[in-house]
Amino acid sequence: MSATAVNESGSKRVNSSLLTVLVAFTANVLIAIAKSVAAAITSSASMLAEAAHSWADAGNEIFLLIADRRSDRGRDSGHPMGFGREAYVWSMFAAFGLFTAGAVVSIWHGIQQLLEPEEASNYLVAYVVLAIAFVLEGISFTQATIQARRLAAAQDRSVPRFVLNTSDPTLRAVFAEDAAALIGITIAFTGVALHQVTGSATPDAVGSILVGVLLAVVAVFLIDRNRRFLVGEAVRPEVRQRVLRDLLARPDIERITYLHLEFVGPGRLYLVASVDMVGDDVEPSLAVRLRHVERELELQEHIEEAVLTLATPDEVSLTP
Repeated sequence: MSATAVNESGSKRVNSSLLTVLVAFTANVLIAIAKSVAAAITSSASMLAEAAHSWADAGNEIFLLIADRRSDRGRDSGHPMGFGREAYVWSMFAAFGLFTAGAVVSIWHGIQQLLEPEEASNYLVAYVVLAIAFVLEGISFTQATIQARRLAAAQDRSVPRFVLNTSDPTLRAVFAEDAAALIGITIAFTGVALHQVTGSATPDAVGSILVGVLLAVVAVFLIDRNRRFLVGEAVRPEVRQRVLRDLLARPDIERITYLHLEFVGPGRLYLVASVDMVGDDVEPSLAVRLRHVERELELQEHIEEAVLTLATPDEVSLTP
């Protein structure tokens, strides 16, 4: 079975995702410090919202690092499906953190600024910090895009569609958060500029609220995607077809009448199939052959567990 039958595969995915998260974490810590200083100096609501945004992102990267580490452990007697789903649990925590620490703080501060406007100052500091932040976020987003483009190209899919459906929550989170960060910086820049031009704190406050709404939308999207993988969302039709074709290409399998596939972690599948084996062996020999095929399938890094049963003659064959 080819490695492209699923979204990503094993150690290569982990190494790429780890680099992507580390780049994002480093960028967000530097940006968060700079934005916090700029927010204190300028008293800009949009800058404070962006500072909260970056601190939330930096905290989320810690959750994502934990997700990568804990989900990469091999299965044991107490966890027959492995620990892959831990990636979705910790990524869910990261998404909740983005919502509470980023969205809620930004929206609440924007509302406060509308009710009790505060004059901003030292606009040049805000512009410089936002420009530097845009460059650093751009570097992080580029790293995430490079990884996503490489994996998407292997499946002949667009980057947005790949990121939406990938079983790797770490890559999806970094990609979505970095994209939101670039949009948020643009909103904050516009809010600060309008504050300076008009002398009114209202555009700045609205900018803070818009940044919060943006973060809330991203957080809800990430929470929903992780929820779907945790409850066992069916694999996409193209993944199912690839796996079916690869199984039928094996010289020891004549036909398949049932196929169940479920992601149990990033790039890790639980496979159940009813098959007709080539030849006409007696039952004990067939059992041995089935177990042998299962073990061979499980040697592939994207198959966590394979369970094969014998098909009955009256069952309809599946076709790719």
